Amino acid sequence: MQSKMDPQVDAFIDGLGEPVQDIVKRLRTVVFEAYPEIEEGIKWSKPSYSKEGLVCYMQTAKNHVNFGFYRGTEIDDRDNLLEGDGKKMRHVRIRKVDEINEEKLKFLVWNAVDLNRK
Repeated sequence: MQSKMDPQVDAFIDGLGEPVQDIVKRLRTVVFEAYPEIEEGIKWSKPSYSKEGLVCYMQTAKNHVNFGFYRGTEIDDRDNLLEGDGKKMRHVRIRKVDEINEEKLKFLVWNAVDLNRK
């Protein structure tokens, strides 16, 4: 199935400064590589991804991106990447592109989609 990138997310990314823009571009690629059929859009003013329910999002700040998971407290976080203290959501804080471990993040995306399917 073909990846369906949302033009609103393209515009959002175009408006970002460095290093955040490169981080978001790489994370977007990771999400689509994990699930090419995932649905992309802007929800709550940030790129958001869903597959049979909300999966993950990218919350941008000036010098980092929080790659978050809506059901983060339920995810099998075998690599202890997730942080946060909300009732449901958790995130991975990324300050540089080279901090992105694609395989570990894909595992979290797969896990989040699996939760939605149960």
